[in-house]
Amino acid sequence: MWYSSSSGKIELKLTLAQAEAMSHQGQCDRDVAEGRKIPSIRRQLAKIDPALLRAELKEYGAWDETELADHDANLDRLLWLAAGDIVEESRQ
Repeated sequence: MWYSSSSGKIELKLTLAQAEAMSHQGQCDRDVAEGRKIPSIRRQLAKIDPALLRAELKEYGAWDETELADHDANLDRLLWLAAGDIVEESRQ
């Protein structure tokens, strides 16, 4: 399944099972960290430009400039958001 950012400039492909593993009730941090170890996900995340990712996440208004300066944390945020969107879309 595909996730596309609001601008369409960032896309990720995840299976529904992968997305469900990273988007559920409760804390998802550990599951997102495990998801980032999956080779297909790791390769996709490695291609994302840090400045583009910061700009995309800034649109959410959930993180300040200091938080958005951490690219590694931004990748976690993106993967968590992508997983959530995919799970939500699958339930419609």
